[in-house]
Amino acid sequence: MEEPKPLDSCFEKKLFRIPDYQRGYAWGREQLDAFWEDLTNLPDGRSHYTGVLTLKNIPTTEVRQDDKEFWLVDDHSYKLYHIVDGQQRLTTFTLFLQAFVELIRSLPENEGQVDEEIYLADTLSIADVEKKFLFKVKPAGDAFRTYKFGYTVDNPSYEYMRYRILGESDSGTVCETFYTLNLSNGKQYFKERLRAWHEEKGSSGLRSIYRTLTKRFLLNEYIIKDEFDVFVAFETMNNRGKTLSNLELLKNRLIYLTTLYTDAELDPAEYKDLRDSINDAWKEVYFQLGRNKSKPLNDNDFLRAHWMMYFKFSRQTGRDYIKFLLEEQFTPQRVHRKIVQRVELEEAEEQTSDSDLEVDDENGLDEVESSRPVIEAELRPNDIRDYVKSLKASSVHWFRTFYPSMSDDLTSKEIEWIQRLNRLGMAYFRPLLMAILKNFEDPCQRIGIFKEIERFVFVLFRLTQARSNYRSSEFSNAVRAIDRGELGLTELKERLRRRMSYAFTDDGHFAHDDFYLLLQKKFENGQGYYGWSGLRYFLYEYELELLPSGRPKKVYWSDLLKTPNDKISIEHVYPQTETAAWRLTFESIREQERVKYCNSLGNLLLLSLAINASLQNDEFAEKKNPKLNRDGTKARNGYADGSHSEIEVSRCETWGPNEILERGIRLIRFMEKRWDIRFADDQVREALLFIGSNNGEEPDGQDLESDS
Repeated sequence: MEEPKPLDSCFEKKLFRIPDYQRGYAWGREQLDAFWEDLTNLPDGRSHYTGVLTLKNIPTTEVRQDDKEFWLVDDHSYKLYHIVDGQQRLTTFTLFLQAFVELIRSLPENEGQVDEEIYLADTLSIADVEKKFLFKVKPAGDAFRTYKFGYTVDNPSYEYMRYRILGESDSGTVCETFYTLNLSNGKQYFKERLRAWHEEKGSSGLRSIYRTLTKRFLLNEYIIKDEFDVFVAFETMNNRGKTLSNLELLKNRLIYLTTLYTDAELDPAEYKDLRDSINDAWKEVYFQLGRNKSKPLNDNDFLRAHWMMYFKFSRQTGRDYIKFLLEEQFTPQRVHRKIVQRVELEEAEEQTSDSDLEVDDENGLDEVESSRPVIEAELRPNDIRDYVKSLKASSVHWFRTFYPSMSDDLTSKEIEWIQRLNRLGMAYFRPLLMAILKNFEDPCQRIGIFKEIERFVFVLFRLTQARSNYRSSEFSNAVRAIDRGELGLTELKERLRRRMSYAFTDDGHFAHDDFYLLLQKKFENGQGYYGWSGLRYFLYEYELELLPSGRPKKVYWSDLLKTPNDKISIEHVYPQTETAAWRLTFESIREQERVKYCNSLGNLLLLSLAINASLQNDEFAEKKNPKLNRDGTKARNGYADGSHSEIEVSRCETWGPNEILERGIRLIRFMEKRWDIRFADDQVREALLFIGSNNGEEPDGQDLESDS
């Protein structure tokens, strides 16, 4: 390895390309801040070592004549390299230099001048900077740019880098992912930093920072000669501050495996087709995971969910899935078919206590594999092709489970129910939704099972105190059965119903004891229904029930999430802090019981706007109507022009104990209708409100003791 060299020497007569097995640009604010601090705080006379740039030289014979690089490498004046390690740093250099050139060009003193006339120093124009680091223009024929640094054409970020970052014109539609968002953010970061730097330091400051970057940031170059070493090296290398994700490692592994097949097993056309299939799959996966740029989906969550669907379910957490994929399923040994005789060794068995075992449900422990069988079957090219095709298709449906409204091929009813599941919380059911969307096309069938899953989650995890992993193994294993066509939706629906049966009595009534105990604890600690985890979802569903057909919503779920640290979107109509007027209204209720009325279900109201927080301690008559300024303009809303739930409450003349009880009963009856449950009688319904004649007592009049 040569001595460290500055950036401008690294770019001398070289073209850099990020190959198909590499990820996109992964640096965020933390890494950009560190880069900027290194750049601006470097003492005079010192250099900054930025690491190793690992490259693979691409022979001229492998560059096609129709490639844009061909005219530069054909006469051996330039060499083409794939970046094995260091692409995050080189990408950052490029983003910085492009932002730098654009800032210089935009300065008032340079307005109207071409790049060749805008000078950084006496003999250095920004056109020279572009030629040195960014691109060369073919001088004859159909002029086009050949970029000094960029992606190979099969990389998802290829077009975005050309058109959105480096400013090439006539782009048309350009695919965007969270990796391209990182590119955009990186360029914007440097534009703003450089603008502020120029305001503080002037043009001399810009010249100084350019020299620091190009002359005093040093890299070691290391050229890999052997094809095998490229993929092995990539798996073991990390970039500063951003380790490779499992999805990125898996892509590299699959591409590497394609190089191990002989020509007899995989001729050149088949090899290209298989490699294209891998690249196409990852391009789609990266697109889907980053499709919602502001809230990209997690790589590893998707990869584990697909593993569960395609191979097996395991109750193990952490890296179990990627160990299976990289150490057992997709290994060089399975391509070479080198099966060796097993050597038996004496192994110690670690003793564990019962508490270390995870109980799945009341019927006993999950079956635990004592040892995973060694996979000795041959790994064929079609095995890889089938896997990546499934991964590609599944990524579309995985995205739909998170953002159904961004999917064009779902019906409005399907969107509604998937959104409900996201609001409620899917528990462990998201992989199952992905498998259902992938394997069943009938919207009516899909909606039916979405409803059943939503009911299962609400009833068992919000109304009873079922453990969060109740029957998780059974329904996680169902994911693979659904994908393989071994389980239909009718049978799945029956399973969900059977697993809910313990929550109902023999005569079909809902066994309310668990819900009662849950609420009793909440009332004992002074929260009541206000502390119930299902409250927001329940009140939002009631709001939707009141919504007239065809009318626009007055409150959106996102409004309830804007202030997650408080619950300002849920108001106590009878306030937590009494005024004299409210004390008079509730004078018939013992003081120690008033807090129960305050936190009972009927007193809790979904607000349409956070500004209604100003209503909190007002008298009911003032809460009902909007408050006006002296000039007649509206100072704040009242219940009468709020959500449909607020409007319903505003129709009451007064608000006291009777109104809270009546509305509470109405909401309990809505619960029964909406989730297809039935309480035994009105005595049970009233007992669940913890007010009125039963005030915290079981229907038979006996106090129900807490199980704390």
